Amino acid sequence: MVQLINAMTPLEEARAILAENFDLKFSKAVETETAPIFERVRDRIPEIEWPFFAPLIHQINRLKKEKDAVILAHNYQTPQIYYGVADIVGDSLQLAVEATKVTQSTIVQCGVHFMAETSKILNPSKRVLIPDSRAGCSLASSITAEDVMAMRAQYPGVPVVTYVNTSAAVKAVTDVCCTSSNALDIVNRVEGDTVIMIPDQYLAQNTARKTHKKIITWAGACEVHETFTAEDIAELRAAYPSAKIIAHPECPPEVIDAVDYAGSTAGMIDWVKTQKPPRVVMVTECSMSDNVAAENPNVDFLRGCNICPHMKRINLENILWSLHTGTEEVTVDPAIIEPARMAVQRMIEMSRKGD
Repeated sequence: MVQLINAMTPLEEARAILAENFDLKFSKAVETETAPIFERVRDRIPEIEWPFFAPLIHQINRLKKEKDAVILAHNYQTPQIYYGVADIVGDSLQLAVEATKVTQSTIVQCGVHFMAETSKILNPSKRVLIPDSRAGCSLASSITAEDVMAMRAQYPGVPVVTYVNTSAAVKAVTDVCCTSSNALDIVNRVEGDTVIMIPDQYLAQNTARKTHKKIITWAGACEVHETFTAEDIAELRAAYPSAKIIAHPECPPEVIDAVDYAGSTAGMIDWVKTQKPPRVVMVTECSMSDNVAAENPNVDFLRGCNICPHMKRINLENILWSLHTGTEEVTVDPAIIEPARMAVQRMIEMSRKGD
């Protein structure tokens, strides 16, 4: 089976072309230039791997300026991407907001496909690239626009709040989007005492316990978070009795009940920074734990995470390939860009307002 660097190009073919066009040797100059980055991540990246990563980081940072490109990276990206080449980092809400402010002509989205679509929706005149379009999402693939319209027909007049972890087509038939960080706020602000909240059943269930409104949901789930159980938390407590355990609200409610804190990716990061627990277990995606650990050297981060296989499709090699070749470009049907943009924009506006 031929390995691919993205959805289209054989890996070995791409590597040969990159080697012809870029000096990817680990020279003393590259080592010196990337030394500050390595110092931030040295506890998360084995030193023996740095000679492979550093030349790619050097060339990406040089090429993105030449190509008038900005790199947006989700918190679940690996430390070498998050600290090495990203210009803007954050959770889905932060990236959505920042995508409306970028001045560069090209956006390289280091995340999954729905995130790249969201950047295109908010910046239709810009070129949006994703290093590997195979980077999908179990939530985004769990529901279609036709499913949403069927729910609207079943519950006429009920507002639809849709998680940003969905396709552009689903956003286009939505009243307002939400993220894990603002889900409760958005649900409370839409009109009516009943809300359709899709597609993450666990985020909806966890939100429902904090609002007086009736929540109608969909049977979608995040494959990273849905597998955690209350038994897992009990085992972690037995193994690490002095550690604080924090989790993402995409986890089942029984997991949320068993941890010390539950919040969005941004919420968990802020909690660690402000609470400064001596030891912590982050029940979420593994690279996020690595990235937060690099910023909090006085906190001991213990493993209790899962890896998102979709996020891990993005790597330094295909970021450089994407910048060099202009692939893979993300397009959204012009007919749905405006309604999808309105749903995302309403979320951003509601998140800014205090009323």
